[in-house]
Amino acid sequence: MSNSSSPTKFLLLAFVDTRQLQLLHFSLFLGIYLAALMGNSLIITAVACDHRLHTPMYFFLLNLSLLDLGSISVTVPKSMANSLWDTRAISYSGCAAQVFFLAIFISAEYSLLTVMAYDRYIAICKPLHYGTLMGSRACVKMAVAVWGSSFFNALLHTGNTFSIPLCQGNAMEQFFCEIPQILKLSCSDSYLREAGVIVVSLCLIFGCFIFIVLSYVQIFTAVLRIPSEQGRHKAFSMCLPHLAVVSLFVSTAVFAYLKPPSTSSPALDLVVAVLYSVVPPTLNPLIYSMRNKELKEALKKLIQLVLFQQQ
Repeated sequence: MSNSSSPTKFLLLAFVDTRQLQLLHFSLFLGIYLAALMGNSLIITAVACDHRLHTPMYFFLLNLSLLDLGSISVTVPKSMANSLWDTRAISYSGCAAQVFFLAIFISAEYSLLTVMAYDRYIAICKPLHYGTLMGSRACVKMAVAVWGSSFFNALLHTGNTFSIPLCQGNAMEQFFCEIPQILKLSCSDSYLREAGVIVVSLCLIFGCFIFIVLSYVQIFTAVLRIPSEQGRHKAFSMCLPHLAVVSLFVSTAVFAYLKPPSTSSPALDLVVAVLYSVVPPTLNPLIYSMRNKELKEALKKLIQLVLFQQQ
């Protein structure tokens, strides 16, 4: 994908300049990364090991935790390493890898959240057909479709982006490589091909968003018709964690990419980038485990087992 007009490396935006603050940034990101690593790993292990959690909802939750681990591992470790070694550089191939894998994980996560909305819709609005529509084979096919389509989507975007001649330097206004920042470095009018692909992707994203909204309109309509208060509470408990994760994911991404240009600044862009690339993967395990009794019990047993083996 390299060409004669492409730089051999890029310069990422540093959070801070002084050595003390660089070490503070490293320590803060290390704590966040370890928290995300531990939270998502616990959910993956609990779902895989507890047979009571071998249901479509938890199967998709396991995939979501894998995606969260992947997305935060693409950006945070490199930023930590740059702060620790007092550098801003990332190689051309390293930048391409960041764009490719971040595109896979983010697009797959959004697609998976759409599938999870469909799962909740079937469970609440069509419970008699749930076993047929959400069987193990159907769930595997959905997961394969999510991962496969995201892989080809990322391949298309990465190939288009890195085939564009770059003649505006190599310094980015972001702490990781992302497509909008690379397009800013492109020669005039050479980004139109990738811009067209982005427009198509935005249409698909908007379609998924409409599907999620319509699913929850029907879900809440059905829940409000449940006669017993206990039944309504159980239905809401099933849906609220997923709705919270969707809201966090969509709101941070929308604020990052659709905020007015007049309000843009390097400091604000850094904060917003942390909000949509670092915060959701860290908070998602907490959101899902707070109101989920089955998951909390599985996590409690897992932690007790680990502590018992260490004694």
